[in-house]
Amino acid sequence: MKLLHCNGLLSSSMLLLLAAIFALASWEQAMAFDPSPLQDFCVADMNSPVRVNGFPCKDPMSVTADDFFNAARLDQPRNTMNRFGSIVTNVNVTQFPGLNTLGISLARIDYAPLGVNTPHIHPRATELLTVLEGTLYLGFVTSNPNRLFSKVVKKGDVFVFPKAMIHFQMNLDHHKPAAALSSLSSQNPGVITIASAVFGSQPPISDDVLAKAFQVEKNLIDWLQSQFWENTNY
Repeated sequence: MKLLHCNGLLSSSMLLLLAAIFALASWEQAMAFDPSPLQDFCVADMNSPVRVNGFPCKDPMSVTADDFFNAARLDQPRNTMNRFGSIVTNVNVTQFPGLNTLGISLARIDYAPLGVNTPHIHPRATELLTVLEGTLYLGFVTSNPNRLFSKVVKKGDVFVFPKAMIHFQMNLDHHKPAAALSSLSSQNPGVITIASAVFGSQPPISDDVLAKAFQVEKNLIDWLQSQFWENTNY
């Protein structure tokens, strides 16, 4: 009886230990973003034919200081002459191979008067936005329930958009441009612009599906799908 009792206690202890291990593993997965580097650096070899989750490394002996430099000139305003009145200048691993495996990237966003950076998501990154010039109305929407967190922010203010949340910004000034700098927690955050993804996908999503989803007539969906869906987030 004592042995059975001991075995029972041992089994219970083992179950609790396993449960704790699985919980910790699940927590670590939930907290994970880009993989942690296993070396000092891994400058991306953009010429390599190898395809991995990220980019292969250049030979460390061929790396120079220029691999850790990018003349992005993020202090310079960009051309916002498009239908949305905004443009995003990305500095991620594609433009800056030295960011490979480091889990960070940047973007400058320029807004014309009343310009909008339309609702979009970054599937692999949290975004920290700092206003450089102007006054912005911005916000994000949570998953379930769909709650909007929005605020008017001014020069020097900082706002965070949690990972993979739909978010947007709009310049409230009717006459002056605005600008912001975003820091992102991924070397390659990705972007899905909601309107162009839904109505401008190739091949298009069935208008039956979209008419049912948005509870509108199919002719409206057909008209929306016929428009040119410019993406200014690249």
